[in-house]
Amino acid sequence: MIPRRIFTILKYAFLFAAALLSIFPLVWMAVSATNQSVDVVTGRLLPGTYLMENYRKLADSHDIGRAMWNSFRNSIGATAASLLVCSIAGYGFEIYHDKGKDILMRILLLSMMIPFAAIMIPLFMMVGKMGLLNTTTAFVLPTVSTAFLIFLFRQSARYFPSDIIEAARLEGMSELGIFFRMYVPIMRSTYVTAGIITFMNAWNNYLWPLIIMQSKDSIVMPLLISNLIAGYVTDYGMVMLGVTLSVLPTVIIFLLLQKSFAEGILSSMR
Repeated sequence: MIPRRIFTILKYAFLFAAALLSIFPLVWMAVSATNQSVDVVTGRLLPGTYLMENYRKLADSHDIGRAMWNSFRNSIGATAASLLVCSIAGYGFEIYHDKGKDILMRILLLSMMIPFAAIMIPLFMMVGKMGLLNTTTAFVLPTVSTAFLIFLFRQSARYFPSDIIEAARLEGMSELGIFFRMYVPIMRSTYVTAGIITFMNAWNNYLWPLIIMQSKDSIVMPLLISNLIAGYVTDYGMVMLGVTLSVLPTVIIFLLLQKSFAEGILSSMR
């Protein structure tokens, strides 16, 4: 039998190796952003001195500022709309519970099995007829209500104290008042979890913006990175810098809110 101390050492050695393998692609990406294209191709793992040159070439050939702004605007809009609609829906499914809502919830969960490619063309025709191409509204509409987030908020609402709701109703508080003034603050970790998931999905969304964003002024970061590798010659140092700039916002947001993210996931799994 392995001694406890040896077992502990082996356990942490395994966890360290797994963490190193997980973080290596990010480190290599950041290091490659400082090197020339030939250094990236040959697999150089040491930082270089071409960071500013790569940035200058990226800024000269593409409007990186506009792409970042468009991505932030679209992602924040999608996150805000999705959190509002899905939290109200999840709250309603649980607090005003009945058998009919259970059946509807099952139908919603089944909709998660439908691939986006199956509804992409009808969505495009709809936003086109509404004159919403190249707009944030067209980007946000398909993400306003998602079955996963509704389910997440429904699961969290199961553990919202019913005594608080009854006491608030006796005091004459409206249902919307109970939701916004009591449910929302208590379920903050669930909102953080849902917000991180929605923001990351919206930020990394490539297929839908590729279809609806048909002008240079509406380009987003995934499309800009795609344009960097489209051509006869690819500058991999510039590509890696573009990818690094695109990844930074989501990494920073997750690191700042990871504790609340974990709490939100655990609260929905109880």
